[in-house]
Amino acid sequence: MKSKMTDMYRAFDVWKRSGSHLLVRYRCFEDLGTGMFCVQSADFYKSPVSDDRVQELETQYLELLLEESPFKRSGSFSTIDEAILDHIETFDVAERARQAKR
Repeated sequence: MKSKMTDMYRAFDVWKRSGSHLLVRYRCFEDLGTGMFCVQSADFYKSPVSDDRVQELETQYLELLLEESPFKRSGSFSTIDEAILDHIETFDVAERARQAKR
């Protein structure tokens, strides 16, 4: 029987500390119809945290979600670990971290 939870997602964040001045927040979703996971994006925060940066990342998060399904954008994975590892391999995390330091 097909789930009635089509196009419904549970959003959650997974955080990674990278040194004492950088945080990475993986913006994750669980598809409630399939139980699969994905990572839509990774946000980078440096110390001190700027309110403008926080707002910019929140706006980007919502715009990406409005544009297309996070699963279409990022793929579907049976565990959140697999989804995060794929995201890291797909996007050069080191380069994104350098951009966040600007």
